[in-house]
Amino acid sequence: MTEPQRRIGCIGVVVHPSRNIDAPLDRLRTWAQDRGADVVQVEVPGQHRVVAHPGEVGACDLIVSIGGDGTMLAAIRAAVAAELPVLGVSCGSLGVLTAVTASALRVALDRFGAGDWTPRVLPALGVARPDGPDLFALNDLGIVRNGIGQVRVTASVDGVLYNRLAGDGCIVSTVLGSSAYSLAAGGPLLTPGTDAYLLTPLSTHGGSKQALVLGARSELALEVTAGMGGARLEIDGQLAAADPSALTIRLRPDVATLVAFADDEPLFSSLRRRGIIADSPRIVADDGRAAPAPVTEPA
Repeated sequence: MTEPQRRIGCIGVVVHPSRNIDAPLDRLRTWAQDRGADVVQVEVPGQHRVVAHPGEVGACDLIVSIGGDGTMLAAIRAAVAAELPVLGVSCGSLGVLTAVTASALRVALDRFGAGDWTPRVLPALGVARPDGPDLFALNDLGIVRNGIGQVRVTASVDGVLYNRLAGDGCIVSTVLGSSAYSLAAGGPLLTPGTDAYLLTPLSTHGGSKQALVLGARSELALEVTAGMGGARLEIDGQLAAADPSALTIRLRPDVATLVAFADDEPLFSSLRRRGIIADSPRIVADDGRAAPAPVTEPA
């Protein structure tokens, strides 16, 4: 299924703070100049690298992220308020969120303008707090100890006590975030399209510490007590607050839109290529023994 054709009059760009982005940025500028479009830089928190004149998100037709998955998350967060699609351009190896390489950018922009793309709609975690404004997380939120002492977290699902944890903290993640911090902490991987979210404990001082898969309509309540060193709340890898006390979390559907193409790399292929998912060493050894020996030319 394709989208309607659209004229692109203004492209907002979000870039990696330090990587070499010259090649994709030059391709983006040339493509825009050839079609009479403007390129402006969209403001995101912590961004000090200037590559274009500043512009308002609401004036753009498309947001282009040039970097990795972290840059992509910042771009998506900026685009949410204006309900704009985001195209991710990788500066290294393709990640989970970035859709195209720098060399494929011009073709990708042509395909987007022609409607030859598919919206990849992402949910988010809505986070309500008694001591601050509501937040949202596209990947995950983490409650993490900030020094000596343990963090104690009481988790309740739909008003019923699930577990009380004492240790390094916990992670709550979307399907998208299940392949990030949560997976690194031993949580399960959720396939794209799964109508659920995750609670994954970090290292704990005894007790049960199984990850919990929550249904999309379940409400998760977390009560937090920090040790001597305190705790911090991280949203999509960025510090959001110090010493959180209580959070109420719900899954919000259809929050953000990514530009995807029918020939994009599948999630499992991406994770295997990057070594995040790996085969058993025994299987790898068997493959090595079964492979034909290289042919050596006579001297």
